[in-house]
Amino acid sequence: MDPQDLETLNALLEHDVGVSEKIKEQVKEFDKKVRIIVGILGKIHSTPSTLMPELLDSVDPVLLSCQDITTSIADVIPPDQFWRWKDMWSNSMRTAVYAAGLSEYLRNGSLLSLPRASEILGIKEEWKDRFSLPVEDYLHGLISMVNELSRYAINAVTLGQYEEPVRISKFVKEIFSGFTMLNLKNDSLRRRFDSLKYDLKKIEEVVYDVSLRKLVPPAQAMQ
Repeated sequence: MDPQDLETLNALLEHDVGVSEKIKEQVKEFDKKVRIIVGILGKIHSTPSTLMPELLDSVDPVLLSCQDITTSIADVIPPDQFWRWKDMWSNSMRTAVYAAGLSEYLRNGSLLSLPRASEILGIKEEWKDRFSLPVEDYLHGLISMVNELSRYAINAVTLGQYEEPVRISKFVKEIFSGFTMLNLKNDSLRRRFDSLKYDLKKIEEVVYDVSLRKLVPPAQAMQ
């Protein structure tokens, strides 16, 4: 092999190693932030509805600080190489979407959109060839949110918030209906979609129980 070619190849390898190390450094910080957020959101299961706004407000600064991380990663990725490196931060990204989606539901009762999730994480349109929020990661985050809501539906009853499972049931049914209309070719995503059926079943069982015990009006439980 020509010595000049070897020198070129070595230079490319060293560059890739440099990019990889810089990404790892930022992803490590990303992981720290999402772990803090998940820890805070874990308290929803023992937090009365009157104190929920205060809890969610404590999530916002940490979630918004993830924008610094996304900016730093985007600055490292060479043009047109997003798909080469994206797996390094996918798990952190999905967790961040889960956190943003759960906060959105608990605060406003609405579904976090893909553009809004990108906005919260500070992802800019001009980064699309270097850093973006893939649809798959967004959907994984929503599934994780539903997984958590199925648990929250049970604990809400323990806290005396009997109407919450009914609201969650309606919300999750709409998400499930949306997923059934998607062409899910990603194997991991398709397998996780199956978990939504079990989550919905658990939530419906909670709604049935509170209805049977006349803790919510029957008409409301049937929505």
